[in-house]
Amino acid sequence: MDLTALEIFRAVAQEGSVTRAAERLGRVQSNVTTRVQQLEEQLGATLFLREGKRMVPTPAGESLRGYADRLLALAEEARQSVHPHEPGGRLRLGAMESTAAARLPQPLAQLHAQWPGLVLELSTAPSRQLVEQVLAHQIDCALVAWPPPGIDTDAPVEHTAVFTEPLLLALPADHPPVHTPQDLQLDTLAAFSNGCTYRRMGESFLQQKSGSPPRVLELASYHAILACVAAGRCAGVVPQAVIDLMREPPALRWVPLGRCDTVLVTRRGYQSPALQALRAALWASVARPAPSIA
Repeated sequence: MDLTALEIFRAVAQEGSVTRAAERLGRVQSNVTTRVQQLEEQLGATLFLREGKRMVPTPAGESLRGYADRLLALAEEARQSVHPHEPGGRLRLGAMESTAAARLPQPLAQLHAQWPGLVLELSTAPSRQLVEQVLAHQIDCALVAWPPPGIDTDAPVEHTAVFTEPLLLALPADHPPVHTPQDLQLDTLAAFSNGCTYRRMGESFLQQKSGSPPRVLELASYHAILACVAAGRCAGVVPQAVIDLMREPPALRWVPLGRCDTVLVTRRGYQSPALQALRAALWASVARPAPSIA
């Protein structure tokens, strides 16, 4: 069982398709199929259920997938460790949707210009899911709003504050002024899926009026959230940085909701030249002293 076979297996498991896995890996489909079959023969277990062109991991495949994530992450960490002054290889970064849009373009451009050999893979999700992905070795680090709901404070992660986000409660333009939660005339919150720290803060604010959790309309983007708020149906929580990106912010009523730290989360003890280079770029983007690359 070699690392290449594990990488091919993981790609098929992630894509659910030999065709898409082959395209992603730059291999021919027959090679991907053969390597998966060889791995199954070597392990003496069926790793996928084949439903037409769709590949669904079996219980044995799901078990192997967790080990594959950890082994491949450790192998990448080992490869980078032998070139401590030359950040390269791959770094898998997770981030909240708002952070990816408002905070990352400049530091990631700087990172690419300084270290062109570093391949950075960016994915987005709510904060809790991102921390879970870090712990499962599915990504190497993540920028999340701290603390994420549902994450044990004893979880084996390290986190360092990078940004502080002012948050705004968005209300329909004709909503009366809000000085306390008792002034609210809405009981529905438009928000991302459960696991979003900003959603939890919005729920807590709205709950102060009635004592019961608000209804939540789950949406997948800030544009959709603001559209629902503008329609007069609900409230929404939006970082100031997202509003600053808009050429013409919607004419809504904005209520300050407080501040929330965005932190860089890694597995406890995880270090690599690529991670240090990312930290340096992030710190430079907020004019903080950058950690040295050693």
